[in-house]
Amino acid sequence: MIRPEDILNLTRRRPFAPFRIHMSDGSSFEVRHPELAMVLQSRVVIGVPPADPERPPKELQFCSILHITRLEELPAAG
Repeated sequence: MIRPEDILNLTRRRPFAPFRIHMSDGSSFEVRHPELAMVLQSRVVIGVPPADPERPPKELQFCSILHITRLEELPAAG
């Protein structure tokens, strides 16, 4: 079972490493920057970045922590 602390640990790690959140419905969401994920007690709010990195997130995804099946570390960009 994924806990809020598990996700917080990934967002607070330095240097930051991007990660993917897998959901029970088969969807997944990438967190490429620590400021694009807000971890609450029962859900994670993920900002979906636009094509232009100078712009703010184009939308938000609300993910219930109960429905997160796994966290996957991704290779760093670059």
